[in-house]
Amino acid sequence: MDNVSDSPRFSAYPSHRPPVPVRLTVTADHPCSYFPDRASRSRAFWAPDIPANLYHRFMDAGFRRSGRVIYQPICPRCRDCVPIRVPVATFTPDKTQRRIWRKNQSLLVTVAPPEPTAEKHHLYEKYRKHWHNADDHHDWNSFVSFLYDSPTQTLEMTYRDPAGQLLGVGICDLCTQSLSSVYFYFDPDHARRSLGTLSALWELDFAKRNNLPHYYLGYWVNGCGAMQYKSNFRPCEILGTDGIWRPAP
Repeated sequence: MDNVSDSPRFSAYPSHRPPVPVRLTVTADHPCSYFPDRASRSRAFWAPDIPANLYHRFMDAGFRRSGRVIYQPICPRCRDCVPIRVPVATFTPDKTQRRIWRKNQSLLVTVAPPEPTAEKHHLYEKYRKHWHNADDHHDWNSFVSFLYDSPTQTLEMTYRDPAGQLLGVGICDLCTQSLSSVYFYFDPDHARRSLGTLSALWELDFAKRNNLPHYYLGYWVNGCGAMQYKSNFRPCEILGTDGIWRPAP
């Protein structure tokens, strides 16, 4: 990671500054992933390696990662991507979440260093095709680069039924202060299990058992149905434009 002073050009954006000096590159406008009528823009840097606790500080400045790219949305006329986290000690599952937890008690969950396999690649492509209606194919290298090429300390949670069938895979970043959900993909044939909710509940439980104060869920996007579930894990906090975490309304 290059320790180069942040360029003055970025001071025009009302976004949180990086916790350390680093050269940031602004992406060209591209279609927004959440709202089809909007354009998206980010500023980012590539990190070959970043200490876990420093990456935590970047998350507290509104940054996230995709592979080895650390990025922050800076869309000119939109600030709807809001970082969200859950204070682990005070989290209380609601009635629906407790039901989902009980329904999936027979699953075997394994925590290990991330390892790409052909089995996981097949599940990922099935998930993209049938859950996100993707009409393209991520080859092996794209799959590994997107999910398994990490610059920081990362864990992988795999979910299998009693027969050993792989049902879901969660990627999380770990430091002494937090567990951060990076990505979760699952078998759409088992959507009735609510595996996405289960994975967040399991990761929250993992954080609690390991005395991690906060669980980070990435960006909460108000008005985007696919992101609304993140605010269901309460009490939760959102990051204000002043850099302060406050209880979500």
